[in-house]
Amino acid sequence: MNVNILDEANKLMEADEVDKALKLIEGNITKASDDEIYWYAEFYLNWGFLQESEVLLEKLLDKYPDESEVKLLLTDIYIEQQADEKAIELLNSIPEEDDAYLQALVALADLYQAQGLYEVAEQKLILAKEINPGEPVIDLGLGELYYSLGDFKRAITFYEKTLKIDVPTIPIHERLAECYANVGEYELAVTYYEKVKDMSPDTMFKYGFTAYQADRKDISINIWKELIEEDPYYHNAYIQLAKAYEDEELIQDAYETALQGLKMDEFNKELYFLAGSLAHKCNLDEDSERLVREAVNLDADYKEAVLFLIEFLKERERYEEVIELIQVVKETGGDDPLYDWEIARAYNEIESYNNALNYYQEAYNSLQHDSDFLKEYGYFLTEEGRTEEALNVFSSYLQLDPQDDEIEEYVNRLKQM
Repeated sequence: MNVNILDEANKLMEADEVDKALKLIEGNITKASDDEIYWYAEFYLNWGFLQESEVLLEKLLDKYPDESEVKLLLTDIYIEQQADEKAIELLNSIPEEDDAYLQALVALADLYQAQGLYEVAEQKLILAKEINPGEPVIDLGLGELYYSLGDFKRAITFYEKTLKIDVPTIPIHERLAECYANVGEYELAVTYYEKVKDMSPDTMFKYGFTAYQADRKDISINIWKELIEEDPYYHNAYIQLAKAYEDEELIQDAYETALQGLKMDEFNKELYFLAGSLAHKCNLDEDSERLVREAVNLDADYKEAVLFLIEFLKERERYEEVIELIQVVKETGGDDPLYDWEIARAYNEIESYNNALNYYQEAYNSLQHDSDFLKEYGYFLTEEGRTEEALNVFSSYLQLDPQDDEIEEYVNRLKQM
């Protein structure tokens, strides 16, 4: 064959002179040998001209129906065209005694896995493993299969065997890091993340989170800081970085990180709440209240933020505002028996006892098995002169906490009265 034709055609393609390259190939196809036809088909396939390659290969397959190299190349085209059934049929036609049989099994496993036929894919790979136990490509296929199924322990076994091979499309170190993290081996996972090159933002985030789980806050802080510098809109990184700073008692850094995150994501309720709780730790009460209220405004049923705000207001004896807050929350769809309990307490504090009673009764419907609530409710009823009801409530309480001698004595005195 005149190899110069292919060299020249490739050079023309690289110079973006596509039409000239294609005309050169087309002008030589009619007088080409079968080997040359195969090479021209490879040329078309390499440059993404699938249909042209398919036409040449199918003609060759008609002439040489047992030629496995032609079948494998055609399979690549069918897969690219998402004609999986045609690819499977072609691969299944390669007999066991053929040198390409092993390659066909691995390709079939990939196709069956893509179709969700995991057991069939596993069978093909296990058969391939029996034929050639030391082939790392088969181990890689099994690692990928078990990884996709969430069977991380088995995936680790096979990924570990493939570390010496270079597969650009599959980041083996990253896969191993994720697998070890998923089975709770966080320190080992960190060692594999350290070997990953060219991390994506998602990989950096997971690396930071794994280091955090391994109690390596120093690594997680550095990684998340780097992630934010590279991708300022990666919102979750601000929350995690702020929490890591908080764990290290770097409260000011944590607070500034949360505020920085809010500049990038002004509708993130978790960031508002985190910033508010950090402001509270910095003794910035006005900022704390404002930020947490913003979190509640974004989600009236954000229970953690609502309860924080209730405690904040109670500490300052702003009971009317507690009542107002809970009423607004309930009107906008927030619903929790703890809200009824808290509003009952607030009404009790401002001596609006009828309202307090109504809300205690409302809370009782859901909290009748909560010993702390029953104890408080029993005392409230006693103070309101509703002794009979109080005795019933205390009776329920003592069933939950029969060791409370103080309440038992108190109940006995009530009965005597």
